[in-house]
Amino acid sequence: MFAALKSKENWQRYFKSLKFSLYCLTHPIDGFWDLTHEKRGSYSAATTILVLAIAAYVIRLRYTSFIFIQVYWEDLNIFMYIASVLLPFMLFVVGNWALTTLFDGKGRLGQVYIATCYAITPYPLIQFPLMFLSNFITVDESEFYTAMYVISLIWVLFIGILGMSQVHEYGFGKNILFLIATVFAMLVMIFLLMLFFSMVSQGVAYFISLTKEMLYRL
Repeated sequence: MFAALKSKENWQRYFKSLKFSLYCLTHPIDGFWDLTHEKRGSYSAATTILVLAIAAYVIRLRYTSFIFIQVYWEDLNIFMYIASVLLPFMLFVVGNWALTTLFDGKGRLGQVYIATCYAITPYPLIQFPLMFLSNFITVDESEFYTAMYVISLIWVLFIGILGMSQVHEYGFGKNILFLIATVFAMLVMIFLLMLFFSMVSQGVAYFISLTKEMLYRL
């Protein structure tokens, strides 16, 4: 009985924290402050938003009208397509946290992750209805589709900037500076990852060739 009650309370907290993402859309300053300092966000709700955003990014390929998007399915690798979003997202979270930790940033890694997930709420919220409406929009009305798509991205960027400012308790100028620095940190991490995997692949290739040579001589 107690376990069931505890489970019910967890579900209530989950839906409450998920619903709070809608408040952050219209009240980003107060919302992101409460999100981290009042612990009104949760990892489960944040991950749900991230999954929905990735799902919208993938599903739009199938259900958006061909007028607005051309998909060459024979050349599409769905795993690479998902990685093209998920990898930059994770690099941003880690890079932003690592940099701000060195310069009196108040946000912890988990808080940066939650805030970043909550900041992308406008994307799935707009994209799912938009991909449905795209099948009823003519070419002459394509400006509406384009405008709504751009609005979803600008909205994400806007509340993301304000969200990071509240998480780290930075002023606007300092926050912008560290967001730009985060982009450069992401590029550095991508370079290091490419270098690492290149070295690993060369090492594996060397040992494979060495093993083949030994087997051949034996």
